[in-house]
Amino acid sequence: MIRIVVFLLVILALGFGFSWLADRPGELYIIWQGQRVSMTLMVAAVLVTLLVVAVMLAWWLVRTVWTSPQSVTRYFRARKRDRGYQALSTGLIAVGSGDAPLARKMLDRTKGLISSDSEPLVHLLEAQASLIEGKAEDARKKFEEMAEDPETRELGLRGLYLEALRVGAHEAARHYAEKAVEKGPHLPWAAEATLEYRAQAGRFDDAIRLLEGQRVLAGMDRKVHDRRKAVLLTGRALSRLDADPKGARDDAHAALKLVPDLVPAAVVSAKALAREGNVKKALSVLESTFKLAPHMELVTTCLSIGGATAQEKLKRAVRLESLRPDSYEGAYAAAWASLDARDFAVARMKAEAAAKIDERESVYMLMADIEDAESGDQGRVRHWLAQALRAPRDPEWVADGQVSAHWLPVSPVSGRLDAFEWKQAFGPAQGTIEDQSANRAEEAFRALPAVAASEMEPDRVSEDSATEPERRDDAAEAAIEIAQPVEQQKPDDATEEAASPDLPFFGRPPDDPGVKPAAAVEGRQGFKLF
Repeated sequence: MIRIVVFLLVILALGFGFSWLADRPGELYIIWQGQRVSMTLMVAAVLVTLLVVAVMLAWWLVRTVWTSPQSVTRYFRARKRDRGYQALSTGLIAVGSGDAPLARKMLDRTKGLISSDSEPLVHLLEAQASLIEGKAEDARKKFEEMAEDPETRELGLRGLYLEALRVGAHEAARHYAEKAVEKGPHLPWAAEATLEYRAQAGRFDDAIRLLEGQRVLAGMDRKVHDRRKAVLLTGRALSRLDADPKGARDDAHAALKLVPDLVPAAVVSAKALAREGNVKKALSVLESTFKLAPHMELVTTCLSIGGATAQEKLKRAVRLESLRPDSYEGAYAAAWASLDARDFAVARMKAEAAAKIDERESVYMLMADIEDAESGDQGRVRHWLAQALRAPRDPEWVADGQVSAHWLPVSPVSGRLDAFEWKQAFGPAQGTIEDQSANRAEEAFRALPAVAASEMEPDRVSEDSATEPERRDDAAEAAIEIAQPVEQQKPDDATEEAASPDLPFFGRPPDDPGVKPAAAVEGRQGFKLF
């Protein structure tokens, strides 16, 4: 574009010059060797221009002839180089597609056309061709040679690092990653691997320094930097919680400043504050994080720290529920604390509210505990336990498919930083019912059996022993009605048949299977030895 503009400017300048001469005619006289030559000024300007052009053409012709050998040599060299790069490109594509014979063929052709000293990609093609041919030792040696060359050092170290990971040599991989970070601090893969290795080894101070360097050198995103630093600070706080609660508290507070909804940091901070005797501040930290991100670990920690009584736990749970009334965790905390305080009515109401917010296994297990503590009705307890089997599992800490009871800064499987997620590890148990209703909680409450007659009048004892077999049969019939949902109860004739003396063991109440009627015992025939 610039050349076109310059060319146009030159043409315009020449045109303007000739126009200026045409407007100002004149005569030009030249006396040379006794000869007088006269011409107009315009003719003289044209002759001068033609002379300049002729000199330029002559110079170009002489220069072309003079440099023709070098030009021919350069032409064939460039053609050879182009063929070599074409073979190199084809070889790299063959490596990517896994075509080992073609990759080796293109490698041999490339070596004959391009010098490996002038083109480092030839070394890469040779190493990759050896890898896909299964010659890992040859590839490793080639990567080691590349690691010694300053021009290909980073490429060779990365190849050695990946090869060490492939064979499971994690210590060697860590060594290559550390070396790559020393030589090239800007390399993201080396910094990432080194960061994970240092965190996995508990060297959180070194990991944080490396992360700060990456923030400056690699231009890491601010949110990513803050998240990783908060995870590292929380990991360091966990490691210092037992020996240095004050330091653990400071690290956890720093992590919460970077990521206010980081639940593990809030839990560590609360535990450290509680060990220092500042339970009020610990509860404040838990409540602040719970308001941003309701979490079951926050509930557990809030109700357990400080050696609180049942009434204090209830107050804390009510406070959590008031912060996030729409959360499952808040309603569950209130139900759990109410059960601990023996307030069964409130516990049942809060548990029902939690089940309607989010159907989980834990809320039905809690309903079974409430039923067992309040009435002891085993039929209703079994009903809630059956609902727990059908309900989705509660979220857990999961990293790389593995479940952990506690959060960790790195995955114990892959060593990846910040790998743990709070989610469902598994789905509902196998063999559940096929009903996919949108509101199973409502169906579970509607299907709740009535309280058994034996539980409503536990102290009533018959004085007439003659009617005892009949009462046992009535209790068995009531137990059958309790064990079945309302929608699935059998008709009267089936119930009477199930309540017959031939009823199997599992048809009777599990806590009191009873004995066989006296008439059946007297009518038995047996062989007497004596």
